[in-house]
Amino acid sequence: MPALILLSSYLLGSLVSGVLYSRARGLDIRGRDLPGASGTYRQYGAAAAALVTGGDLLKGVLAALIARQFAPELGWLAVLGVVLGHCYPVFFRFRGGAGIMPLIGALLILAPLTLLVTLGVAALVIPAYRAWGQRRVGLNAVPFAAAVAVPVGLLFAARYGGLPELLAGGAVMAARSVQLLLRPEGAA
Repeated sequence: MPALILLSSYLLGSLVSGVLYSRARGLDIRGRDLPGASGTYRQYGAAAAALVTGGDLLKGVLAALIARQFAPELGWLAVLGVVLGHCYPVFFRFRGGAGIMPLIGALLILAPLTLLVTLGVAALVIPAYRAWGQRRVGLNAVPFAAAVAVPVGLLFAARYGGLPELLAGGAVMAARSVQLLLRPEGAA
């Protein structure tokens, strides 16, 4: 069962909405930007970004629901798989996004209170980073805020629940954010 949960979640994660959307428009967004909501917004506008956000959230929700239905104790494995698939999608030469929306979707089902605290910290970090650090660092504000908010969320999750899920998805997402910081793909 663990292998099935991991594989199904990874394959769901590998369906990167921003890449699918941009290819339907005749391009590949990864040549210019990251395939997440913010990159899609910059390249295609608000409606496209909303569609991509919904798709990436939905795959996180579906992965969590699959785990909850068949092996609730393996929720962390579903989170790991869906975020890993989004960051390193088998269908798109292992070049995906930062994994934020699939993580949020999965946590919405598996650890909603931990998600709320983590998003609250991110909401505080984003404006500060945009004002003082984004031009110096060069990384999009959302992955940077996630790299700060996830450790705070981990502290909260250790006390109130959701630690394995946040650890699994947060570790992959943090590694991907560092990778993008050191070697950006596109104009993110």
